[in-house]
Amino acid sequence: MAFANTLSTTRMTWRERLDGFRAARRERAAQYATYRRVHDELSAMSDRELADIGISRIEIGDVARQASGRA
Repeated sequence: MAFANTLSTTRMTWRERLDGFRAARRERAAQYATYRRVHDELSAMSDRELADIGISRIEIGDVARQASGRA
């Protein structure tokens, strides 16, 4: 029986961690901006307009989350 052991000795530097943190933060900020925009636009619609596109007022948060990629 053969065994293959590999040890990964690569570690992220503090700079790589910081860059990763910043990239994740930018992504979350972009997702939140999309969520707010969609939520605000749908909230501004009348119940009739929402019914025309197949959304009830209670579903606005879910639709906005799905549109932003946070769902």
